[in-house]
Amino acid sequence: MQILNIAGYKFIELNNLESLRTSLLEHCCALKGTILLSHEGINISLAGSADAVCAFQARLKSDARFKDIRFHQSVSSAIPFKHLKVKIKKEIITLRQPEADPRALRAPVITPAEFRQWMDENRDFTLLDTRNDYEIRFGTFTGAVDLGIADFSEFPSAAASIGRNKPVVMFCTGGIRCEKAALHLLSQGYQEVYQLEGGILGYFKQIGGAHYEGECFVFDERISVNSCLQHTGTLQCQVCQGPVTREQQILPGYIPDISCPSCTRASQRT
Repeated sequence: MQILNIAGYKFIELNNLESLRTSLLEHCCALKGTILLSHEGINISLAGSADAVCAFQARLKSDARFKDIRFHQSVSSAIPFKHLKVKIKKEIITLRQPEADPRALRAPVITPAEFRQWMDENRDFTLLDTRNDYEIRFGTFTGAVDLGIADFSEFPSAAASIGRNKPVVMFCTGGIRCEKAALHLLSQGYQEVYQLEGGILGYFKQIGGAHYEGECFVFDERISVNSCLQHTGTLQCQVCQGPVTREQQILPGYIPDISCPSCTRASQRT
């Protein structure tokens, strides 16, 4: 059976979180994945049969608060989650910067088509990858700035080094981190800041892999997908957190939970 994977979010003031959690658990019991709830909104990553996913989406969008949620969709041969979790958190994406509140304001967006045009034309702008360092090792857009952060909450301090003399275009996996990151830069006096609408996954869906090198890390058991949104079989080393491709998995340097070819090369250099 083909599995449908969906990911979506919405920043919106939410109350009665325990009641909403109970309702969601009831109506997505045929699915697996994670839903995060907070007073700032909802963040959804679920998988299951197409019928079960569509039924959940219809039920969710019957609630006026969520009728306009847009989802990234992809297919896989197996469910990439072990359990269903609906959690209540302080933030649906943790930044700890109250001034970056997407419920009140949204930073300007650039569409995937516009972004490709800017890249094709080699325009002068700062291309900023807001993801964690281990995600970036799986792949990123050509020329993107890697802030070297281990957690998104480190973004504000790391981004202080970004120059202000030209436009900043930022991206993440599906768009949610940039909703806050872009607002933070604007609050710090940056004049021209854009977020890639839909993130890498939205770009893959509309454009493909142009100007992108490698794969895209995803937060489920698929580990990463290619520009066709297909599971690649790449694993993540549990020591260095980097990618281990199918080809690398048969090399002598790959010992699960102990080392991978990248770990081996690093130890040889030292």
